[in-house]
Amino acid sequence: MGRPPRHSADDLLDAAVRLFASGGPEAVTMSAVAREAGAPSGSVYHRFSGRPALLAALWLRTVRRFHGDYRSVLGSEPSVRAVVEATASVVRWCREHPGEAQVLYAGKRALGFGTWSAEDRTAAGRTDADLDHILRAALRPLRPATGLGTDELLLVLIDLPYATVRRYLAQGRPPPVLAEALVARAARTLLTGEGKSDG
Repeated sequence: MGRPPRHSADDLLDAAVRLFASGGPEAVTMSAVAREAGAPSGSVYHRFSGRPALLAALWLRTVRRFHGDYRSVLGSEPSVRAVVEATASVVRWCREHPGEAQVLYAGKRALGFGTWSAEDRTAAGRTDADLDHILRAALRPLRPATGLGTDELLLVLIDLPYATVRRYLAQGRPPPVLAEALVARAARTLLTGEGKSDG
């Protein structure tokens, strides 16, 4: 039985995340990932056929991890409480995974989406559809539970956490703990009116 490879795909993608966080997409090259991971360049080419495949894998792993965590918090039939927690969890995820948050913030086009293989572009399309499915499933029980329309609910689910983390990620730093509490409070107010001033 052969020896297991010393440098897994995840090891190499972890190195790519670190490079991306410190230098943006231009810093993520095959040779730079090899150096960062302490791996021979052949190990990188064994895992990824070239830089487009490496960048696609970086994007896809990041999005799938984010969606998995978000879905686990939101649940399949979310309550108002679950939505509040899910919006706050976006901020928390970005704080706990600052490098990957920078990848998400940059977007797949910054990672050379147009140069990816047809298979990787299709996979990226599936991740977009997966998020759309998560949100559509959440909207069904939330409309009657809150009396709010689709646009108002999407403001809470998407725009509120994104606007919050964007300010910090644009500065190259993770959102602070305080931002998580602020997002949760704002989401609760928008969904229920709790804490809204009459004056």
